[in-house]
Amino acid sequence: MLHLLRSPRLTLPIVAIGLFAFASFAVAGDKTAKVKDAWGQEVEVKGYDDGKNPGSEWFVHDPSRPQPPLADKKDIKPNLNAKPPANAIIIFDGKTMNAKCNWKIENGYAEIAKGGLTTNESFASAHYHIEWAAPKEVKGDGQGRGNSGIIIMGKYEIQVLDSWKNATYPDGMAGSVYGQNPPKFNASVPPGEWNSYDITWLSPKFKDGELIRPASVTVIWNGVKVQENYELVGVVSHRKPTKYSPHEDKLPLNIQDHGNPIRFRNIWITPLE
Repeated sequence: MLHLLRSPRLTLPIVAIGLFAFASFAVAGDKTAKVKDAWGQEVEVKGYDDGKNPGSEWFVHDPSRPQPPLADKKDIKPNLNAKPPANAIIIFDGKTMNAKCNWKIENGYAEIAKGGLTTNESFASAHYHIEWAAPKEVKGDGQGRGNSGIIIMGKYEIQVLDSWKNATYPDGMAGSVYGQNPPKFNASVPPGEWNSYDITWLSPKFKDGELIRPASVTVIWNGVKVQENYELVGVVSHRKPTKYSPHEDKLPLNIQDHGNPIRFRNIWITPLE
């Protein structure tokens, strides 16, 4: 947000110039592309062309990047009501929330409201099990439809999005490492139905302020492996290339409030080191 109006020395023309410059910047990298979605329909996808991540041929949020194909229907088997192992840390069991959040809890699920979720405990490498459902009533499209995010260590995001017949830039659809890597397949189920994420996370390592091991992740979405030991190139970033910055060995899990009433249940985490 601009704060040009706070200085009494600023004149109206300067404010107007500042606002014009901001508006120009906001649309400078906008890009659209007509592509075929996973269902074979030609659709227009909105995205950006501001920059590329290291080693990538695609812009961050490039709408012309190929849409991942549909997973084979017989392979889509959500891992629902999965039982946590003995050493798992239960974040939400349908009644009790072991995290900081103000979500509505009823009927065994928690619905996003009034901010995100932050776990009370911190984690390094871990296995995450999370079940989620986009709203049954479809509203919006692209990034405005059923949007949330599993933000591991508060810095690295596995996207949550209603990706059922809802094309968006591939590195921002469900199952993606947001802003970095699309899922191999679209394993979505219709709006209102429950999805499962089983995420195996290997945390990054730093020494003397330098990265000595990048983070890597495997994501199984509704029984389909959509990320396999993908090495991240940095923290979550929107519209611009990413990079690593040194941080603590252990950090809490965040789940994002993006303004959509996503539902979650059966959240547990098993530390791996």
